[in-house]
Amino acid sequence: MNDEETRALLAGEFERHRRYLRAVAYRMLGSVTEAEDALQEAWLRLDRRPPDDTADLRPWLTTVVGRICLDMLRARRSRREEYAGSWLPEPIVVADESPEDEAVLADAVGLALLVVLETLTPAERLAFVLHDVFAVPFEEIARVVERSPTAARQLASRGRRRVQAAKAEPDADLAVQQRVVDAFLAAARGGDFDALLSLLDPEVVLRTDGGGRGPLARPPVVGATQVADVLRSRAHVFAPLGRRALVNGEPGVIVGTPGHVVSVVGLTVVAGLIREIDIIGDPAKLRGLEFA
Repeated sequence: MNDEETRALLAGEFERHRRYLRAVAYRMLGSVTEAEDALQEAWLRLDRRPPDDTADLRPWLTTVVGRICLDMLRARRSRREEYAGSWLPEPIVVADESPEDEAVLADAVGLALLVVLETLTPAERLAFVLHDVFAVPFEEIARVVERSPTAARQLASRGRRRVQAAKAEPDADLAVQQRVVDAFLAAARGGDFDALLSLLDPEVVLRTDGGGRGPLARPPVVGATQVADVLRSRAHVFAPLGRRALVNGEPGVIVGTPGHVVSVVGLTVVAGLIREIDIIGDPAKLRGLEFA
């Protein structure tokens, strides 16, 4: 087999694993853009220096993508010290239902989980994601984090405990979530304080991400009354521009005009009440979003 044939074989194998690798990278990084960057770097490494055994590239690619994501997370942590407000994931948004949208949402993961994953150390996050989400054996995870299998198991266990302690489980019934979101949108548009209060969990958390600066660069707001006050003050935005969307597979709101998204609002509905509200207004995270 000549070099050209070998490269074509490697490219075909990489494409065969692309969806899995992108899902791993998105859960690790919380960013579609950064996940694609990680995959591009993994392909360059494969192309430059492929492993001796190319019969099954999945373990090798998992190790490479995992290490790239670890490096990116560590670099991000060093920059985060100067980030004002909340850092939120880059959302996966669907405004209209279609078979293509179903394929996109199949890889989506809720914003609530991604927010919790941000609280883990990079190594804990990788061990938890690879083992608990993708069932990667600890022997393989150990090679990625360059520790023993026992240490890798401990990393995943610590991550799992923190996720279980902090993660809000949304209502399983999508129709229930949608009714709550519809009522939220109507109340926000009308600036109806009492209606907003009736939809909010007493311990609701409102997080905003404006890219580390600007009017959205503010700390989280906690409590139904405080959150309702903030939302009522933004009624002028929801009224003309807000509309329903699926945000990371769950009902939410997209705010903007056709071709120009101003913000994306993810809502976590638990027991019929809104437990978490995440407003993503970072232009860099919304750059690729358009809707008709």
